[in-house]
Amino acid sequence: MSNPQPALPTPASAYGARARVWDWRRALSPTGDLGDAVFRGALFLCALLLLLIVAAMIAAMASMSTLSMREFGWGFLTSSQWNPLANKFGAWPFIYGTVMSSIIALLISVPLSLGVAVFLVEQAPARVARPLTFLVELLAAIPSVVYGLWGIFVLAPFLRVHVMPPLQNWFGFLPLFQGSITGISLLTGGVILAIMITPIISAVVRDVLAAVPVSQREAALALGATRWETTRVVLANGGPGIAGAIILGLGRAVGETMAVTMLIGNRPEVSASLFAPSYTIASVLANEFREATGDLYVSALVQLGLILFFVTFVINGAARLLVWSVTRGTSGTARA
Repeated sequence: MSNPQPALPTPASAYGARARVWDWRRALSPTGDLGDAVFRGALFLCALLLLLIVAAMIAAMASMSTLSMREFGWGFLTSSQWNPLANKFGAWPFIYGTVMSSIIALLISVPLSLGVAVFLVEQAPARVARPLTFLVELLAAIPSVVYGLWGIFVLAPFLRVHVMPPLQNWFGFLPLFQGSITGISLLTGGVILAIMITPIISAVVRDVLAAVPVSQREAALALGATRWETTRVVLANGGPGIAGAIILGLGRAVGETMAVTMLIGNRPEVSASLFAPSYTIASVLANEFREATGDLYVSALVQLGLILFFVTFVINGAARLLVWSVTRGTSGTARA
C-alpha cells in the first residue's frame, strides 16, 4: 500500500482571507453565523439611519436659521418683541407659551390619567372595564382639529362662565388669576391639551399596570395589605412604565398645533395671568410660515423650529432622568 501524500501547506494568503472573513462575522455576531451577522448589520444600519435623519434635520434647520442667528444672536431667546414689519423677532413669548401650556396640561392630566388607569385595572369589574378601555383608546385617536372645534364651542364658553370667574374671585390676589376674562387664553389652551393627552397617558398606564404580575397583588394581600396598599405596590412596580407614559403625553402636548392654535389666543406676549392670550412655537409656525416673505422672517421661524427641537430634547432628557431615578428606587426596594 502506497503512503498517502502529505497535504500541501495552505498559502498564507488563504489563511489571511479566511481570518478576515471570520473576524468580520465575529464582529457582528458572537456565534460567527453569517445569517446572524447580516441580520445584526441590517439592524445597525436602521438605527444609524435614524441618527442620520435627526442629524440632517438639525443641520438643515441650523443652516436655514443662520441669518437670524447672526442678526439677533442669543438675544433671540430672551427678546419678547415679534414685529415682522420692523424685522424685529424674539422667541421668548413662544417659549413661555409652550412651556406653560404643557405644564398646565400635565398638572391636570397626570392625576386624572392615573386615577382612570387604576380604576380600570384594580377596581372596575370586567364588564365595565372593557367598554371603558375601548372608549379611552377611542378618545386618544380623535384628530386634534376636532378637539379644537369642541373647545371653541363648548370648552371656552364653559371656562369663561363657570370656571374663570370663581378662580378670579377666590384667588384674584395672585397674578395668575388677574386680568380680563375672554375664554380664549393660556389656561384654555392648557386645559384642551390636558384633555387630549389624558387618554394617551391613561391607555399606556393601564397597559403597564395590567402587566404587573398577579403574584405581586396576591403577596400584598396575603400579608394583610388593604386594597389601597396593594394598589401602591402595583404603582411602585410599574413606576418606570408610568414615567414613560407621562413622557409620551408630554411629547404630544409640546408639539400639538391645531387645537392649541384655535384656543390659546395667538398673541406673542408674556403675561403672568393664565387668563391672558398666549402663543406656542408650534402655533406660530403653523400660522405664519406661509405668510413669511422676507428672508429674515423665514430664518426666524426656522430658528423657532430649531428651538422647539431642542426644547423637546431637554424635556425628554429630564423625563428620562425621572425614569432612571424611579428605576433605581424600584430596584433598591426589590433588593431590600
